[in-house]
Amino acid sequence: MKKNLSALAPSEYLDEMARKGNEAMLSALRTAHSFTSSDASDPKELARQRRSQQTLGKLLSLPIGFDWETFEIEGIPAAWAKPEHSAGQNRMILYCHGGGYTSGTLGYARLLASKLALATGYPVLTFQYGLAPEQPYPRALEDARIVWDYLMQLGWGAREVILAGDSAGGNLALELALSLREGKRLLPGRMLLFSPWTDMTCSGESYTLCRDQDPLLTEDYIRSVRQAYAPQADWSDPAFSPLFADLQGLPPTLIQVGEKEILRDDSTRLHQRLLEAGVPALAQVWPDMWHVFQMFPLKSADRALESAAQFLTLLG
Repeated sequence: MKKNLSALAPSEYLDEMARKGNEAMLSALRTAHSFTSSDASDPKELARQRRSQQTLGKLLSLPIGFDWETFEIEGIPAAWAKPEHSAGQNRMILYCHGGGYTSGTLGYARLLASKLALATGYPVLTFQYGLAPEQPYPRALEDARIVWDYLMQLGWGAREVILAGDSAGGNLALELALSLREGKRLLPGRMLLFSPWTDMTCSGESYTLCRDQDPLLTEDYIRSVRQAYAPQADWSDPAFSPLFADLQGLPPTLIQVGEKEILRDDSTRLHQRLLEAGVPALAQVWPDMWHVFQMFPLKSADRALESAAQFLTLLG
């Protein structure tokens, strides 16, 4: 039964409108994380998913108080999100956006990039890496390396960079850090991971435990995008599933994940593996929250980003 909005008190009206807005955003995000054909290589399904992500970017209102500057790095679309009130120029954030490696634009990345900039006071650089299936593995990682080298050429020290990522972007952030370590290069000073995708084998118990609770993700979606990203790969290979990598030497890491996610164990098991490898790490499981809830206009999202900023401050 539909509510008569005109009969509601002002506070009830605002609550109802907020509820409807969140439902619309969740609906768009569900579409952006689903393939009805279970085939991420299907052109029509892929186009539908990418359109839904663009719609989500329009539904979510951007915060105020930051500048957005777009440009290119060797042909890679990129942008700076710079807060008007900076916390200083001694640190910056390199943010890798999510989207299952099959979708994601600068317009979508701007949502979380701007919130990170405002919460921390640091400039945030984000970029639009090559997407599968048109540009499968290792294109995204190659683009990430190019962007990292660009930052080094600008004069940023590796330890001054905070490497952040959500979902598949969390996977990419981890793989970039591991790639730098294997190349015997200096690593970023800190890592911030939001609902990172760390296990492409789908072996976490949360796939079963949260199957009926997760409002966004399905195992079919995960299996579809991994096939598009790395067709016929051995997904237990650390190149795809950093959960199974040697994690020694990675920087102090904060992981945030929603309680209701099927990817919850990707985060909690990563946390345990990091601790076993001697890496300072903190995992925060947010009650009743879903995949990358930080991008939504929610109190929990604000508190989560405030916690991320505090994590950076406490570590110095």
